[in-house]
Amino acid sequence: MPAVRIADGDLNYRFDGPNDAPVLLLSNSLGTNLSMWDVQIPAFSEHLRVLRYDTRGHGGSLVTPGAYSIDQLGRDVLAMLDALKIQTFNFCGLSMGGLIGQWLGINAGERLDKLVLCNTGAKIGTDEIWNERIDSVQAGGGHAMRNLRDASIGRWFTPAFAEAKPEDAGAIADMIAATSPQGYAANCAAVRDADFREQIGTITAPTLIVCGSHDPVTTLEHGRFMQERIPGAQLIELETAHLSNVEARDDFTHPVLAFLRS
Repeated sequence: MPAVRIADGDLNYRFDGPNDAPVLLLSNSLGTNLSMWDVQIPAFSEHLRVLRYDTRGHGGSLVTPGAYSIDQLGRDVLAMLDALKIQTFNFCGLSMGGLIGQWLGINAGERLDKLVLCNTGAKIGTDEIWNERIDSVQAGGGHAMRNLRDASIGRWFTPAFAEAKPEDAGAIADMIAATSPQGYAANCAAVRDADFREQIGTITAPTLIVCGSHDPVTTLEHGRFMQERIPGAQLIELETAHLSNVEARDDFTHPVLAFLRS
C-alpha cells in the first residue's frame, strides 16, 4: 500500500472508489488497522472516495516513542490530507478514531463536511484502567499483546457473534496481536488523556453518533452525552458490542451511508 510522508515518518493509507467523488476518511480503533473497515468498502466506495489509513503506532504506519496524544494524532490526519491535497472531507471514526473525529470537529471544523462518531465517548475509561494496561504491555511486550488479543474478543463482540462468526471475530482480534507493543501503549496514553466533555459543544459539522447497546467500553450513555451537547446530532443504536461496523455490517453500513449522502 502507498504511504504518505509526514514530519517524522510515514502513514500507511489506501484509497477506494471514484477519484471525483466526495472523500470519506475512515479512522480505526485502538489495536486495529485500516482493514477493520473491509466490510464497508463495497458499499461506501460505490458513492465515495474512501480514504483509510493506519493510525500512528498501528499497522504499516510509523511507530515513534510515546506517549501520544489525540492532538498529535489529529494533526497527523491533517498533515496526511494536506499531502494528498484534500481540503474538505467526511470523517467516520470508531472508538479511538471517534476521539480523533471529535478533535477534528473541535479544531478543524471548517474542513469537515459530515462527522460520524462510532462506539466512542468524549471521555473513555479512567486513568487507572489505562495505566494498568500501559504497564502490562510495556512489561510483557508481544506476550501481553497476544493476551490482549484473547481479551479483546469479549469486549469487541457479543458472545452470540463470537460464537456464530468465530473466524470473523478472530481475524479482527488478530490485529491487536500484530500491533507494535510500543505503538499500542503510546496510543493507550492518547486515549487516557483525551477529554472533550467541555469542548464537544463547539462542533458544528452535521454529526451522526453510532452506539452499540451491548458495548461494555463506550456505552449508550456515552453516546447520549455527546448527542445532547453537539447541536443537531443524530444517534442510532445497534445490537452490538464495541466494533459495531464488523458485528452489525449492513445495519451499520446502510444508515451511515444514507447520512453521508443526505
